[in-house]
Amino acid sequence: MIKTKFSITVFLLMSTLLYGFQVSSLDRLIVEGNSFVNEEGTTFVFRGLNASDPNKLEPQGHWDKAYFEEIKNWGANIVRLPVHPTDWTERGKESYLKLLDDGIQWATELGLYIIIDWHSIGNLKTEMYQSDRYDTTLKQTYDFWRTIASKYGDNTTVAFYEIFNEPTTYNGTLGAVTWKEWKTINKEVIGIIRANGGEGIPLVAGFNWAYDLTPVLEDPLDVEGIGYVSHPYPQKREKPWEDQWTKDWGFVKEKYPLILTEIGFCGPEDPGAHSPVISDESYGDAITAYCDEKDISYVIWVFDAEWAPRLFEDWNTYKPSRHGKYFKKKLQSYTYD
Repeated sequence: MIKTKFSITVFLLMSTLLYGFQVSSLDRLIVEGNSFVNEEGTTFVFRGLNASDPNKLEPQGHWDKAYFEEIKNWGANIVRLPVHPTDWTERGKESYLKLLDDGIQWATELGLYIIIDWHSIGNLKTEMYQSDRYDTTLKQTYDFWRTIASKYGDNTTVAFYEIFNEPTTYNGTLGAVTWKEWKTINKEVIGIIRANGGEGIPLVAGFNWAYDLTPVLEDPLDVEGIGYVSHPYPQKREKPWEDQWTKDWGFVKEKYPLILTEIGFCGPEDPGAHSPVISDESYGDAITAYCDEKDISYVIWVFDAEWAPRLFEDWNTYKPSRHGKYFKKKLQSYTYD
């Protein structure tokens, strides 16, 4: 067991202690109450890292097992794979699936679970987005998840399907969408996933760039076996954060599984610094303590030397950035009995 309040299975413990031995398969995860568990009922709480888009990494020569080994070395037990719709379109379905095949195999061998994330930002109802990079359609989104479910539905490494990265109306500039309408779209996707054999856990994000889950308090999705997502970057709220986090998204963990699929910070002087990620180590202390206390899973953005907040500064040494130093130390602090 890890010497914090969160638990992990014997399988993941052994995969860490016996690092270097390949694993052939991981336990299937399901939802039980407000937790992710395996079929024996052992609770999983995740501490992981976001990859950058495989379509970015592959032409740079970084989409390889060594990349996943470094993620494992940093102390992660899960990796999130963001698939940008335009990359999916430009590369082509079959070629992109080959990238995912390789990544999923490397993750399996290292005992790392996978979140596949449809990485768009905007309003899926109106099909208007924050930038052209995120352009997609309802039809493409439905077909993407049909493809993923059909291809990886019985693959236990692919534990989670993050339906849509960051829903936002961008203060109304991308058109309107109600929570009821957003629920309907997500339920449609979940139905498609399950009808096509997807056995993983769908993850549903709220509005305000996946920060705000307040509608769940009165009007949760009437679907079993799902989890909810928040991206509580530091500038979403002012200090002190904790009480506001509880009101905005933390309350969800009282009834449902919750995973923060993006957290992180960078200083105003750091490359790529932008709102809402600018902060310091006090944010790291606050968000990790909050998650440790409540057994909330989190995944840190982003294991890359260019995208921000970047976790390392160069590809040759994986030298941690300021943000990376903090989270590498934190991930590696979860020790075993």
